[in-house]
Amino acid sequence: MDTTPLQWLLGKPTATGVIKQSASDFRVIEDLGYTADQHGEQLLIRLRKTGCNTRFVADALAKYLKIPAREVSYAGMKDRHAVTEQTFCARLPGKEMPSFDRFALEGVEILEVARHQRKVRIGGLAGNFFELVVRDISDIASVEQRLAAIAQQGVPNYFGEQRFGRDRHNLTLAEQWASGEIRIKDRTKRGLLLSAIRSDIFNQVTSARLAAQSNLSTLWVGDCVQLTGRGSWFVVSEDEFSETQSRVQQGDLRITAPLVGKGNTVVTGAAADFEQQQLATQQAFITLLSTERVDAARRAMLVCPRDMTWTWLEGQHLQLNFWLPAGSFATSVVRELVLQGEMIEDPAE
Repeated sequence: MDTTPLQWLLGKPTATGVIKQSASDFRVIEDLGYTADQHGEQLLIRLRKTGCNTRFVADALAKYLKIPAREVSYAGMKDRHAVTEQTFCARLPGKEMPSFDRFALEGVEILEVARHQRKVRIGGLAGNFFELVVRDISDIASVEQRLAAIAQQGVPNYFGEQRFGRDRHNLTLAEQWASGEIRIKDRTKRGLLLSAIRSDIFNQVTSARLAAQSNLSTLWVGDCVQLTGRGSWFVVSEDEFSETQSRVQQGDLRITAPLVGKGNTVVTGAAADFEQQQLATQQAFITLLSTERVDAARRAMLVCPRDMTWTWLEGQHLQLNFWLPAGSFATSVVRELVLQGEMIEDPAE
């Protein structure tokens, strides 16, 4: 397990700051990308939760509605130590709308309930709005410069540390599983460990690319590029290299790194040589992912926060607002701003 610090796009920050000093310092508003159509067998329950585990809330809703826990779904896990707004989905055939007047769960407030035709599934969201307070910043001028640069250039699309569990324990277990030291029987736990493996390898490849080029916008022939904000991708050939490089610089396309798994490598040429070099030490993990039938995929190495605004509060505190697409981490934006002081750690949900 590589514990080398990941590269920064703007260089290692010189300022320090504190995030998540309290739950209200970290606010997340889920953006499904659509509104309820007001009819159908699915019940969309939008709520605000503070200090609550996502699965715990889902189970409480199932109990209240007297339905099996498997009939309550959500688009994604949200931070426990935060104030988050998200939509839960309960399969409840019929036209009668249940009352939530008697639903009582500490830290949870029901905001809206509506009917919808389709079930909300994991990953089925457009993105998230974030409202963060970064406290006790040691160098306002330095952070101000970085904010302007991030708004223009973006940040590495690293998976956040919360993906790996406290003290990266998920990766420790994954190593033991891959080496045959232990067996993991619980299906949910297996999924968490497999996700941690892919996330860590992606981070390492992205960091190595950044170290090699000092940016994440310089193409190699054979790179796999993705349309920004969409899943479609293509491999760059020599004859389309110049045009594609211009589109990458304009932000229309993003260069991708692998989410390893079962399937052939799509990159070719110099890009394939580079990735093979980075993945050479990961064969035990790659074998495990293939055995577990996790399909290979691609992920953009760079992400640009949208609608990014900031305000300086009384004292050396920063109010920072932005939107990120699904799967991107606000903590990776903050990482480019400041070296983080002591904060409350979120255990993996």
